[in-house]
Amino acid sequence: MMLHEWNLEIDKAKALQRELATKLVLEDQFDEVNYVAGVDMAINENSGMARAAVVLLSYPDLAILEKHVYEEPLRMPYIPGLLSFREIPCVLGAFQQLKQRPDLVMADGQGIAHPRRLGIASHLGLWIDIPTIGCAKSILVGRHEPVGEAVGDWSPLLYHRETIGAALRTRVKVKPMFISPGHKISLESSLKYVLACGKGYRLPETTRQADKLSKDNLWCE
Repeated sequence: MMLHEWNLEIDKAKALQRELATKLVLEDQFDEVNYVAGVDMAINENSGMARAAVVLLSYPDLAILEKHVYEEPLRMPYIPGLLSFREIPCVLGAFQQLKQRPDLVMADGQGIAHPRRLGIASHLGLWIDIPTIGCAKSILVGRHEPVGEAVGDWSPLLYHRETIGAALRTRVKVKPMFISPGHKISLESSLKYVLACGKGYRLPETTRQADKLSKDNLWCE
């Protein structure tokens, strides 16, 4: 689904984010989940190349079924808050190689936990029309209360008095992940599936495997 062009001026890109955010669905719009995918990116600033990785796993046993990478030249420099414009074109190239369409996608980055409510997971969800979850390692916007120490404990991530995600404990004595719905999924289900895709690491197995694949052979150095 072609939504827009990618090479936009900063003000136009921000305005587009606000517009696209109104099209997001933040409730569950899926049935049985049999296939989950993780996506991640690596950037080689020296060569000006982007490398996207997508890994498809069966659910709930989390066996790896497909692994694909796609590389292309960077289309724009890093601009805070506009990461999706820099990365999604390459991610879409990786997705086109999938033989099996996933039922749910987890992206390394934000969903609606974004100043204009359109992080990379939300933006990607609109393009591929698949439920997406943002699985970030750090906060972009918002605050939360302390998170309990048990796996599964979480605290709402609040921004301008709105719940935009959650700080989720995915591993004991390790910093929480920051989970936010991307598109076609609720926060409650986002937390449920992130936890179900855990294998004792901080990252869910989806984005953990995609992260490894994107950096194979120290490509990003």
